[in-house]
Amino acid sequence: MEAPGKGGLVLGNLAEVVERVLGFLPTKALLRAACVCRLWRECARRILRTRQRLAWVSALEPGPPGGHALVQALARELERVHVLPQTVLYIADAETFSGHEECHEHKKARKRNSKETAVAIEKLLPKRCQVLGLLTPGIVVTPMGSSSNQPQEIEDGEAGFALLFPKIDGVKIQTFHFPKEVKNRVIDENKFAEAGLKNNPDLRVVLLFGYNSWKSGATRFLHQIVNPLNEKSIILAGGQVESFTSLISENNNAQPSDACGVVGLAFSGPQIQSATVLLDQDVSDERTAEAAMQRLKAANIPECNTIGFMFACVGRGYRHYKTKQNMEADAFRKFFPNVPLFGFFGHGEIGCDRIVTGNFVLRECNDVKDDLLHGYTTVMTLIHLGSTKANQV
Repeated sequence: MEAPGKGGLVLGNLAEVVERVLGFLPTKALLRAACVCRLWRECARRILRTRQRLAWVSALEPGPPGGHALVQALARELERVHVLPQTVLYIADAETFSGHEECHEHKKARKRNSKETAVAIEKLLPKRCQVLGLLTPGIVVTPMGSSSNQPQEIEDGEAGFALLFPKIDGVKIQTFHFPKEVKNRVIDENKFAEAGLKNNPDLRVVLLFGYNSWKSGATRFLHQIVNPLNEKSIILAGGQVESFTSLISENNNAQPSDACGVVGLAFSGPQIQSATVLLDQDVSDERTAEAAMQRLKAANIPECNTIGFMFACVGRGYRHYKTKQNMEADAFRKFFPNVPLFGFFGHGEIGCDRIVTGNFVLRECNDVKDDLLHGYTTVMTLIHLGSTKANQV
């Protein structure tokens, strides 16, 4: 057997060199390399701990027949990303995700198609990953490649995105699900605590999504969830979606049902900063849309390692702005040139003008609880996840 060359000796003994070389690998390739030896495994672990920036996968054009474009994009891009997802939020257009033909003719077939597509996405992700998947009438998405890419409001047609949150020092993200139960009209407070929504001084942001909002009692149930969280130190934002297709975590294997309910994500951590603004019905042209973005800009939320969300009524978009497309996304990009924007067009919005920063400079909602639930509006949200170590773009 020949003695190993100098290159083999270096890559088998010098951690600094190994870490430098392995640092160029995307996560899947890095995990495969970690199986070579103990040194490479330890280097891979150190590299993964530094990769704490959000990544995302976008699908803006129709994919091949037989599957949603987001599934195809995830299968391709997960081989290239430089993060190990711990939590994934994906949102796709309801019509294509469920299948065009089945969506109008056979409700049972539509559900089966949605479930199959959701399972295909879940199989692509790490087993221990928390996954929340939503279907909505329209999508707001920033194309892949750069945080400064122009976000797109896609009100019709096939589109979707998946936000890949890695493990971030000082940040905890939890999924939750509160289905409306016929027998129990009072929500168990222990479930709030388990979801990190009660007795949690580090809770900063809650994204809430109501599903099957047309069901009897859905609005009243949403109030039951929102009202206890309506505190000045917590940002609440979200909206009403068509349905949810995935909700997987270590402690929750719930599946979609015909009942109404609320799903979401809770962000906890003292380093998190966030702000929301509400664009009401009076915001109807470029000038008033930009004025709303100026209010959001005035919150002084750091823009590095920050993500933007846009939750808009399905009645807004180009119809509301007299056939001018992408109005609100363009206004956001003008004031936040390096913050990626994601969201959807839905059937109702959750949010208000509120700021939560490190100094706790707050603007509270009014005391009336209904101020958090709206129609024919848009809620714009910024979530800053804190400063991170050097990692991928």
